[in-house]
Amino acid sequence: MEQSRPQPSAEPERPRLAPDQEPHPEPASLREAVQHYLRDLVYGANDGIITTFAVVAGVAGADLPAVTVLILGFANLVADGFSMGASNFLAIRSNEAARAAAGLGVEEPHAGRHGFATFAAFLVAGSVPLVAYLIPGVDEGRFAIATALTLATLFTVGAFRSFVTAQSWIRSGLEMLLVGAAAAAVAYALGAMIADIVDGVPVG
Repeated sequence: MEQSRPQPSAEPERPRLAPDQEPHPEPASLREAVQHYLRDLVYGANDGIITTFAVVAGVAGADLPAVTVLILGFANLVADGFSMGASNFLAIRSNEAARAAAGLGVEEPHAGRHGFATFAAFLVAGSVPLVAYLIPGVDEGRFAIATALTLATLFTVGAFRSFVTAQSWIRSGLEMLLVGAAAAAVAYALGAMIADIVDGVPVG
């Protein structure tokens, strides 16, 4: 008579909530959705506008044509935006996997939504420095316009951070403005320096 094989014991079901944790509420309005995804929105917008303007500043520092700014800017915008969204998604998934291994409850069930929020904010804010190069009839002063738009957006997004921090909106705005301006200055200086080095040097 064939003996029945012992069945493996079922793994204990992972608790859906951590101890003393309230159920995860779904945003019921646009305002609640913005509040829930505010960290992802600020994170994506911050990186999007700084990295894209760094590309614009670098190309402008090298005195390259406007079409080059648009090509490199939009390529960076899509590629880096997708990378940022995917990184946020994977970070949340990794955190949930670590919590599951430790027997802890679910902390964030919608990693994909947070990744998309980061990606969308990156695209919207990161496109601001490129607007000046899409305006028809403007040949001179495009970089100055892009700089003004970028600095204004940096301050606005930075001030928006005050909703999730204890800092005042003025301090939050100035902090992000200074960090972004420093990154832009470095990129512009590097572009100008490289242009001077390779100017007149034959290729090949």
